Amino acid sequence: MAEKEKKAEKVLERTYVIPLRRGWLKAPQHRRAKKAVRLVKEFLAKHMKVEDRNLSKVKLDSWLNKALWSRGIKSPPHKITVKATKDSNGIVYAEFIGLPKNFKAEDAFFKKKMEKEAKRKTAVKEKKETKKEEKKEKKTEEELLKEKEEKEKEKALHNEVQKHEVKTDHLKGGKVERQHVHKMQTGK
Repeated sequence: MAEKEKKAEKVLERTYVIPLRRGWLKAPQHRRAKKAVRLVKEFLAKHMKVEDRNLSKVKLDSWLNKALWSRGIKSPPHKITVKATKDSNGIVYAEFIGLPKNFKAEDAFFKKKMEKEAKRKTAVKEKKETKKEEKKEKKTEEELLKEKEEKEKEKALHNEVQKHEVKTDHLKGGKVERQHVHKMQTGK
């Protein structure tokens, strides 16, 4: 157990320019980026001398993955520059080299900024919801009276319509039809 707890030391470190075009052109368009990822792993397993060329021992950096998928699944890059390091356990780690030095720091800054913005927006939404709930609770007596009056008017109107409903039954082909005549409120 003492051996597992120790950190693995770097045994081998190399920089490669991996050609991808020949490989992903053989794949259908809807699988090209996936094929490019597999090509990178196979290339590193071969050149870094991984045991049995086991692809599960090749780990790609998230930036490398983003670079491979940056133009979508149909058109991955034709070649990519990678820094590969092999540790004493036989695991190969690959990092993308094509980024500017301060790009990762800027990206982390923008992620934090976006998280703050998202938190602020959720706080604003929560405030609006609480205000709406408070408004619903603070209905004045006048509003309640107005609502009651409107309901009473609707009931009265409904009763008027029922009074003026003319029911006539016509026998046509064995079917009973009803005609309803409603009084118009236009005053005519």
